[in-house]
Amino acid sequence: MQARRIRTVSTRAVLGGAVLLGAAAGPAPAQTGVERKVYFGEQHVHTSWSFDAFGFGDTLTGPEDFYRYAQGQPTPHPGGFTVKITKPLDWAAVTEHSEYMGMIQQASDPASPLRKNAPFLAEALKLGTREDPMLAFKVLSVTIAKRHSVAELTDPAVVAPVWKRIVEIADEFNRPGKFTTFAAYEWSSTPGARNLHRNIFFLDTKKVPPVPFTAIDSEDPRALWAWMEDQRKAGNELLAVSHNANLSDGVMFPTEVDDKGRTIDRAWAETRMRNEPLTELKQVKGQSETTPGLSPNDEFADYEVFVWQLLGAGAKGPPREYGSYVRQAYKDGVALEQARGFNPYKFGVVGGSDSHVSVVPYRQENFFGVHGTVDDTPEKRVSGASVLGLNSLWVSPAGLSAVWAEENTREAIFSGLRRKETYTTSGVRIQLRFFGGWGLDATLLEQEDWPRAAYARGVPMGSDLPAPAAQAPSFAVSALKDPDSANLDRIQIVKGWSQSGQSFEQIYDVAWSGARRPDPSTGKLPPVGSSVDLAKGTYTNRIGGAELGSVWTDPDFDPSLDAFYYVRALEIPTPRWSTIQAVQLGRVPPAGVAATIQERAWSSPIWYTPTAEARKGAKPGVTLAELGRKGAVALDDAQLRELVVGKTLRVRNMVTGRVYEILYGTGGQRLVTAVDGKTPDLHSLAETFHGGQARYEIRDGRLTTQIAGTPFEVTVYRLGDRYLASRRATPTTRST
Repeated sequence: MQARRIRTVSTRAVLGGAVLLGAAAGPAPAQTGVERKVYFGEQHVHTSWSFDAFGFGDTLTGPEDFYRYAQGQPTPHPGGFTVKITKPLDWAAVTEHSEYMGMIQQASDPASPLRKNAPFLAEALKLGTREDPMLAFKVLSVTIAKRHSVAELTDPAVVAPVWKRIVEIADEFNRPGKFTTFAAYEWSSTPGARNLHRNIFFLDTKKVPPVPFTAIDSEDPRALWAWMEDQRKAGNELLAVSHNANLSDGVMFPTEVDDKGRTIDRAWAETRMRNEPLTELKQVKGQSETTPGLSPNDEFADYEVFVWQLLGAGAKGPPREYGSYVRQAYKDGVALEQARGFNPYKFGVVGGSDSHVSVVPYRQENFFGVHGTVDDTPEKRVSGASVLGLNSLWVSPAGLSAVWAEENTREAIFSGLRRKETYTTSGVRIQLRFFGGWGLDATLLEQEDWPRAAYARGVPMGSDLPAPAAQAPSFAVSALKDPDSANLDRIQIVKGWSQSGQSFEQIYDVAWSGARRPDPSTGKLPPVGSSVDLAKGTYTNRIGGAELGSVWTDPDFDPSLDAFYYVRALEIPTPRWSTIQAVQLGRVPPAGVAATIQERAWSSPIWYTPTAEARKGAKPGVTLAELGRKGAVALDDAQLRELVVGKTLRVRNMVTGRVYEILYGTGGQRLVTAVDGKTPDLHSLAETFHGGQARYEIRDGRLTTQIAGTPFEVTVYRLGDRYLASRRATPTTRST
């Protein structure tokens, strides 16, 4: 099939009530045209200098090995064979855990400061890692989690030479214009087994601190940010990237209080955004874009959803989704902006590996494990070899970070990271561009040098739209397939917005391959199909397109409401690594994981913030103060039980107007039985209400249920013969 590029969408394509139309021409902000190219890199990887990687069996590699591998040189795998990257990277940073960085190597080096300062401890560590590397890992990780540091292993005199050598190695492999490296490390805070890690990047290797700030110094992100502020005041430019948040148990992106119970306020928001403008969305342990529980109407939300109960004190079950995923954080951010005037979640996205073996796999067809010798053979991987309860089948190839920059140098790449002109992919090299503005012309993509015109008339991914004009914003998006991977299925724009304290999302298909047309009744674009042969573990590019693009105008724009927009570009289905390797072993694809996968790219968002004048046009919602003035009275527990237990209630969302019928059983379970007067089928019910049936309880004057693993609490007020429910005082609520 001949590759097809869709430059505009002129078909009246309805998805969820939204109409996709071409953009109208109009005035736009003047900006200087910029020549930028995309550079693909790795911002999160470990070698044996991280004590956990050593525990997983990667006992020989160091930062030098990864940098050689990243540039295309054949590199030894700890499993005893040699591998080569499928395509060299443009830039990279080794991010060893700062806690006990290189201490196992120091214990074995007769000339090391550790051997000189603490010979007995060094010998014990050396013998322990030789006898049982995993036991040594567990002992050291517990000291971090409990914050009972081993003083000799954190002595600056011992740590400084290791950090100095890591910085030197980065300099040795930095080749301006060809391959860029950064001095970096991972701050590994894990309070209560909840992942709050950050990767710290330094611009100038001549200005790095003598030793890193570690989670042993403090596990509090506020303390890390304060340290970063001090570094910046001293002339040392640096930034942080928050770790893939899917294992943070809901504490990476809080809306009311942080993990210490302190209030989220403007100062917290501004400090966070000043220090960590980026978050990691994809790595070997899944993605943190969204989940079916958080985005039940997103047909592609189930991509590599990673659920793993971290071991250790405080781990009480699977991690909570709310507060752990990027799209919900973006929605909460615009809701906070609307309600309180600040947004702590205007971050861009990058990807990485978090591989604990220096030779990182980025492709399904070239996947050779990520945990040293634990998963170094196809037999181990397909059989589900486990480390710390983590099944090898759950992991996937690394993500990649893509940065638009003027050149391949530290200064240019760092500047691109800082301004958030970044995107991430699932490991493939889709080339993605995304611009927004007020009146980008529908024929923009027809121009020979259209990105220059887009820079001049709009803003790129990671930016804020400038002061609005009297029209809806338009967006130019283009995706080119990875020449070594599959064709493209479609491009989507994901929009989120806030209204009257509630946050919402909508997904628009804006460009797609083939002659498909959205279903006139549902608005859904039909699947692209599949060319996968499961028996052979192969696919062909007989479907899909090589290049897709569109200029799209938001058909549902409300100038009074805060909003964000980002792009998701999907490939056609291809075999997952587990299918490919099962076939090689003469087995059927393993159960419990998807047999096929749709590789993809995600852009950083473009945000819209209304002016004070525009906000005046927002439709006012009902407030608690207003209810109080009218004499509304909150129900107590007994009154709530009388109202709901054993009853079917009709509940209307006062923002969306949707009506739900909910049965509250006598045994503490609730079941949604109808939506807008229609009884949904079981599949729709499960999608829309995260299982349809859920527990509820009445306590302390609140009716509480669970949505996506997070309590959803409401207080019910009686006003005459009417009952009104208000969610617990918070600027963010779910879009149900």
